[in-house]
Amino acid sequence: MTTIDTDHILLQARLDEGASATWTAACAAAAAARPGARLRRMAWSPTSGDAYAYLALARPEPLEAGDLAPVRDALARALPADAAPRVSRLTQAFDVAGASQDAPPAWHYVVEMDPEAGWRDELLRWYDTEHMPGLAAVPGSIRATRLLNHDHGPLSLACYDLIAPDVLGSPPWLAVRHTAWSDIVRPHFTNVRRTMFRTLG
Repeated sequence: MTTIDTDHILLQARLDEGASATWTAACAAAAAARPGARLRRMAWSPTSGDAYAYLALARPEPLEAGDLAPVRDALARALPADAAPRVSRLTQAFDVAGASQDAPPAWHYVVEMDPEAGWRDELLRWYDTEHMPGLAAVPGSIRATRLLNHDHGPLSLACYDLIAPDVLGSPPWLAVRHTAWSDIVRPHFTNVRRTMFRTLG
């Protein structure tokens, strides 16, 4: 099996509205199964029912997928049978505080995608040198983080903690999205998922 240098673990499930306490407890159980890990963010989407959480490891570790079995089992035991829990190894590629870094993160917006063949280097360079620094600087943006998902893709997760969903429609945000470089690279996103989550902790 492939060993990956891992600094975060992604927890995922599908939950009905009103299950926030269940998700919070399940995430705590999963974190307890990985000594030294801490919960960085828990979130649930009222639109899709997707629940995400991120475990930050105490330090990067070379992990195989099977090394996450205790975390996956702890998560599954704490959730309903139909919650479809998954765990994935993540590597953090980018992280910066935003213009509104002192505000409470009420919303968590995630863009997941796989680069089209031959476009990975260009897309990741665009993300880390123009796009994410630009969006982090928008008022209402609290933090911008990009992670690589090595198990249950898409590969790239661009994550934004926001004060409100309408930050996405603000003129400064739209200006960053519509640069010349953005127009070149965005058509080469594949398997795109955009999800707005309500943060739970």
